[in-house]
Amino acid sequence: MSPTVVPATRDRLRIAIQKSGRLAEPARALLSACGLSWRESRDKLFCYGESLPVDLLLVRDDDIPGLIADGVCDFGVVGRNELDEQAGARARNGLPAAYREFRGLGFGACRLMLAVPEDWQWTGPTQLQGLRIATSYPSILANWLQAQGVDARVVELSGSVEIAPKLDTADLICDLVSSGATLAANQLKPVHTLLDSEAVLAGPVREHDDQRADLAAMLLRRMDGVLKMKDSKLLMFRAERERVSELMRLLPDADPPTYLAADVQGPLSLQTMCHGLITWQRLEELERAGAQGLMVLSVERSLA
Repeated sequence: MSPTVVPATRDRLRIAIQKSGRLAEPARALLSACGLSWRESRDKLFCYGESLPVDLLLVRDDDIPGLIADGVCDFGVVGRNELDEQAGARARNGLPAAYREFRGLGFGACRLMLAVPEDWQWTGPTQLQGLRIATSYPSILANWLQAQGVDARVVELSGSVEIAPKLDTADLICDLVSSGATLAANQLKPVHTLLDSEAVLAGPVREHDDQRADLAAMLLRRMDGVLKMKDSKLLMFRAERERVSELMRLLPDADPPTYLAADVQGPLSLQTMCHGLITWQRLEELERAGAQGLMVLSVERSLA
């Protein structure tokens, strides 16, 4: 009889991020803002957590979902497009879900779009019947085509998707679009969005049940605080009591204010956290509505 294998437990979290690429630096910056710091290995593939028991694996973007599925790492910062593509491939192969998206992180935004030759007149998905579509995201595209009831041929390419129509290997493409400059350079135009993508924090479907559980909860709590404060400002001003209700109506994206009265009859001093852009126009509107001594302060972090 073979011995029972007991899964190894770990007391350190591992987070996989891109070694290089457009998500690499923003991911490090976000994790640093969460209070994490590391000592990097000589091969620059592993970073040992010094401030907290949270280590980094520096890998390729498309390796991250698999590392989570295999239990090699506990979280990963990866594009939603890559996560959904590999999840779709697992499902089509009859494999169970092994990872999920925890948080959208607000950077690395792009769209997975259909793009057709510039001289085409786009009339909708039914136009794709019987056509060839080149893509690096065959699972997402196949699932979308099935949902649309369209029978089209998916031509899988690992790169240079945008030149497929010129080479007559496809009639149109499905690819990631940021600025659209690459499409325009190849006489293509985007016509339909299949997926809005950004960097996401991904992790296993099953929650941790060992010492990593508390670390994971703390990381998510800190990350939520950093993301919430990313575009937030502390707004401070004075106002007469009868003006406060009107002023707060001009701040629909603000938290309930804190009040301080110098005396019972005098004006109030207020401070509130605003989670939208504080433009000059907004400040001028507040001033016209009775706000005095307006001050806008940056916020580094908050536990609120």
